[in-house]
Amino acid sequence: MLTIAVRKVLRDFELAVQFDVPAGVTVVVGESGSGKSTLLRLIAGLIRPDAGTITIGGRVLNDERTFVAPYLRNVGMVFQEYALFPQFDVAANVAYGLRARRTATAERLRRVERILERLEIAQLARQRVGELSGGQRQRVALARALVIDPAALLLDEPLSALDPLTRGRVRSELRSILASVDVPTVLVTHDLADRAAFPERVARIERGRLLTVAS
Repeated sequence: MLTIAVRKVLRDFELAVQFDVPAGVTVVVGESGSGKSTLLRLIAGLIRPDAGTITIGGRVLNDERTFVAPYLRNVGMVFQEYALFPQFDVAANVAYGLRARRTATAERLRRVERILERLEIAQLARQRVGELSGGQRQRVALARALVIDPAALLLDEPLSALDPLTRGRVRSELRSILASVDVPTVLVTHDLADRAAFPERVARIERGRLLTVAS
């Protein structure tokens, strides 16, 4: 269980939300500027809350005395534009989080190989990301987030970088992959088709406040 109860002020905007995210996909929707991406950055530790707590499985990531650094949170994140490293091949991109955690070489290679096979992109291991299609880049970004065996998974508009023809197919693939990941997953989107594809739990944020959480 991911538990969020935080407050963050950014200039003239305030995000103040409190809710629980169980295992499975919770879709967070809201207008642009409502605080969706800020929420993800707080969970990931990329910014500090002004007040409140964040816990995963009872482990405190934030409170009045505690702030766990992003690389120690065991939280996987897929960014809107994927944030892949063009100078690296696919395998090196996927291994990045394991290197940051100083995972032993043999274990790192084993886990990268396993996740590439799981996402059916093992044949792309030595290709540069610039040679990949949009759907393939999304799988690489997802593999990088999953290879660390995250306690929680965050996805920020994961389909918005794809062209309309590709988006529907990749959305279906993403749904299938996430169905097999038994961790709290927060998927931020403004696309109604994304919300319909993941109908189990939807949280709506407006002007920095949580309005509803429902199926």
